[in-house]
Amino acid sequence: MNRRRRVLSLQPYFGGSHRRFHNGWVENSTHDWTSLTLPARHWKWRMRHAAIYFSEQLRDLVAAGQRWDVIVCTDMLNVAELKGLVGPVLAALPIVVYFHENQFAYPNQFGFERDEHFPFTNFISAMAADRIWFNSQFNSASFIKGLMEQANRWPDCVPYTSIASLKSKMEVQNPGIERPSIDIERYRQHRIGRAARSEPMHIVWAARWEHDKNAEGFLAALEIMARNSVPFKLSVLGQSYRRVPSVFEEIRTSFSDRIVRWGYQESRQQYWDALGEADVFVSTANHEFFGLSAAESIAAGLFPLLPDRLAYPELLGLVVGPLDLENHLYDGTATGLADSLIRLHSRRADTSSKFRLETANNLTELLGWNRRAVELDDALRLVSATKFPIELSARKNRTTKETRTNRQETQQNDSP
Repeated sequence: MNRRRRVLSLQPYFGGSHRRFHNGWVENSTHDWTSLTLPARHWKWRMRHAAIYFSEQLRDLVAAGQRWDVIVCTDMLNVAELKGLVGPVLAALPIVVYFHENQFAYPNQFGFERDEHFPFTNFISAMAADRIWFNSQFNSASFIKGLMEQANRWPDCVPYTSIASLKSKMEVQNPGIERPSIDIERYRQHRIGRAARSEPMHIVWAARWEHDKNAEGFLAALEIMARNSVPFKLSVLGQSYRRVPSVFEEIRTSFSDRIVRWGYQESRQQYWDALGEADVFVSTANHEFFGLSAAESIAAGLFPLLPDRLAYPELLGLVVGPLDLENHLYDGTATGLADSLIRLHSRRADTSSKFRLETANNLTELLGWNRRAVELDDALRLVSATKFPIELSARKNRTTKETRTNRQETQQNDSP
């Protein structure tokens, strides 16, 4: 049996973690890929119109003779609309929808009313898909929880049976991470040396510069540390957009003399260097369905300090034992973060070497693309293998029945 699959990848929002997931998988996959993408902007518009756009592109590709065995798309696509628009050739293919996030649990920006259309699109897509993959258990659980909360507000005709049927199609498929392009051991020795010389602790915060990453909490924690005369250096990394929350300028103004790196790093090598230079990785996010930056910081050998919420305990649990987990989680408040950083600073000589090289290597081994691509490839083979035999069997039965019926009609016509 041919183990290679012809995969059609539809990416309505091709940027950030979506793009890195797609590229990491495709570059390490044994399958043959055709990818259609849209730029990573206007996400609401993407969810509304991507199915129309892709169906038009696919019509031409099918007319030119292209065929595929399975479709992979993301939660930004309305799968039901796509299947209704592409015609029978593509609508019959098994479809996997990968949820990088879900709109039920995505935090609403203060002052804006939640548009229920987008969570409902996620639900419809899940109904229409053959398999539903989530990047974390938290993502999966919050999807079902949010869906049930919304369904309980419907006036009538609530499809509880259909909602329950989704669980049989759901599974967790962690994303992969690239192997750090730095000498992790060398950077670890530098951390040990800085701690021995009582140099300021270097804190790195890396996330999109948007409201859901809660940079306000980070600023408040830094202010508490400054009032307590705790020495620290600072790198604030991440991609910014047209509307940058004002808190970032406040951080830059208040701590300009402590900043080592600021903003988006122009190359992946610069990004890995920025992580390697630091001592501690901090997150304050109110929205994180997996925590890719946190995973990369662990792979780079940093000491992670993460809020005890969202997918973070799950991520840490991949490489940190239960007894050590509390050392890397704080209560999610600015005060809790500041207290944890102050305690961490007081025992840096121990913690700088405690989070050892093998922890970084273990996570890279577990989530590295050389391994995850193989596992995801196998999962795709299973999706197509479990759907097509059923359809082929049904088609064979129909053909047999039609042949039998035709034979009977012929016999009747031949009868005197």
